[in-house]
Amino acid sequence: MDSATSETHTASETRTPLGASADNGLKIVVVGGFGAGKTTMVRSVSEIRPLNTEETMTQAGEDVDDTRGVRGKTATTVAFDFGRITLDAHNVLYLFGAPGQERFWFLWDRLFSGTLGAVVLVDTRRIDDSWYAIDRLEKHGTPFIVACNDFGGPAFPPEQVREALDLDPHVPLVGCDARSRESSKLVLITLVEHIQALYADPARAPRQELV
Repeated sequence: MDSATSETHTASETRTPLGASADNGLKIVVVGGFGAGKTTMVRSVSEIRPLNTEETMTQAGEDVDDTRGVRGKTATTVAFDFGRITLDAHNVLYLFGAPGQERFWFLWDRLFSGTLGAVVLVDTRRIDDSWYAIDRLEKHGTPFIVACNDFGGPAFPPEQVREALDLDPHVPLVGCDARSRESSKLVLITLVEHIQALYADPARAPRQELV
């Protein structure tokens, strides 16, 4: 997916200072398969200039990375992406975009440590790539939602995606365009509301595994 965002940040927006009253930092991870749009989402929604650890893709990786469906991709995340968005005067989301290639999956457990919740970004052309992310999040007891990124192809009915991923009924499933700041913000709002609902019900409150 093209990493250009649909709402261009001004110079002042890319250097938004953290408010003095902000005292509650919440760690959120954006995870998903290779080329699902994780870096694009962090870039589009971050109120600061995001930190990216991208490297140019070369022919040497063709035998390692599955590039079907992402032939136009020229760079890939090798550690993580980092961004920030302020929810209100006291609460700030710190966004970590996880690398998508299988050879970097060993980093995910580290990223999930101390995470409040996660967005599983899905490319429905490569839906099987999302299985591992969901499995690891469930193992860690990390609350998550699923967001289907719009790549301009045929749209799959939500019930079909839910069945393919074997999602629990309570896990929110939404559509999004990771290039759009507003769309990405709505995804994060959905995640925060989901987490609040879980913690409001002691019977459903997540029991996170320590790593």
